[in-house]
Amino acid sequence: MARFLIVGGGQRALQLARELSAEGHAPRMTTRDPSRRAEIEAVGGECVIADPDVVGTLRYALDNVTILLWLLGTVDAEPLHGSRWKMMLERTIDSTVRGVIYERGTDAGASLTREMAEYNGIPYAIVDARSADWIGDVRAAIAGLL
Repeated sequence: MARFLIVGGGQRALQLARELSAEGHAPRMTTRDPSRRAEIEAVGGECVIADPDVVGTLRYALDNVTILLWLLGTVDAEPLHGSRWKMMLERTIDSTVRGVIYERGTDAGASLTREMAEYNGIPYAIVDARSADWIGDVRAAIAGLL
């Protein structure tokens, strides 16, 4: 069993969490909106109220996580693909995280992912937010990291 922290991803991430949970994995999902708790729990996810724009709110969400999924590729906010993502990657170094998946939001975010993951020896994958087979691509990335 692997533990996942899913940051972002909306409805697609809910489907991913449903599949992971059905396979016996433990998906943890973040949301800024407390009213989404029931929806997340209904698919077998653990809900964490957190905001990726405030990385400190994600501090405890990384506890015992195997794979971090940063699924904010469709969000047009440079800090989420730059400074916030960098801070999050830095927090994974001394944690149980053994792999990261970045949903490409910007070329700079993809470069940052490669640079920091390779420097720190953290396995990583980059997926395309606009892929026709997004779930398949993310599942393949997960399989490659596990």
